[in-house]
Amino acid sequence: MYVDPPAPQPRRPDEQPPSDTNGNPLEAQPRAWEFNPEYQRLVTAWQTALPMLEGLSTALDKAYQLARSPQTWDAPVGNRYVEDIGEWRNRLALYRQAVLTSISEEAADTPRWIPSSIGAPHAFS
Repeated sequence: MYVDPPAPQPRRPDEQPPSDTNGNPLEAQPRAWEFNPEYQRLVTAWQTALPMLEGLSTALDKAYQLARSPQTWDAPVGNRYVEDIGEWRNRLALYRQAVLTSISEEAADTPRWIPSSIGAPHAFS
């Protein structure tokens, strides 16, 4: 069993954009920020993929438990089906890990807030 990587966090209602106070007065100019739509897409992708992957895992786990039951199979061929379903479960676990890790790593490399041109002061506008 794998541990899921950290999920990208959606914007909280009380979350504020970053402040630019590095001590340099030129960098401390007021700036308009917006929540990064690319980051929001990653949050949505995670929230969409996770329930689907969990549904598949649940269905395979149920089939695996039923297949392992002595009341289900009375022939030696049943062992082969149990092994096949076990392999499908392993493949699904690897696929889940790959998908969620990909989304998590992309979210780690994507800034949550980006400068916005909307509402920013412009000279001679």
